[in-house]
Amino acid sequence: MANNNKKNNKMSVEEAGKKGGQTTARNHDQEFYEEIGQKGGNTTSQKHDKEFYKDIGKKGGETTSKNHDQEFYEEIGQKGGETTSQNHDQEFYEEIGQKGGETTSKNHDQEFYEEIGQKGGNVRGRQQQKNNKNN
Repeated sequence: MANNNKKNNKMSVEEAGKKGGQTTARNHDQEFYEEIGQKGGNTTSQKHDKEFYKDIGKKGGETTSKNHDQEFYEEIGQKGGETTSQNHDQEFYEEIGQKGGETTSKNHDQEFYEEIGQKGGNVRGRQQQKNNKNN
């Protein structure tokens, strides 16, 4: 089909879109794209509810997990952690730790805490045994 269009001196819709995109990219800077992205985001948020964002987030997460391995997640987690630590102070971490602790205590019973305590104790014991062997 593209060949027929070239014989008739016509572009396909795909070719025209690509050419228009390249021209736009040459004529505009990052600020332009940030501005139109902000406008698009505002419009989208006005037209869609929380359920919409949950659905697209889930779809995106499923697609990403199919396309990436554990190393990818470790790398982005490392980058995210470094960026977060550069942008936040001790008070931030105390606040989110407090919130996390409160949420965890609402969602779990004593048995949960006994189980994770046992696991932590086992790991600690193995670490001490390893240190004793090395000394």
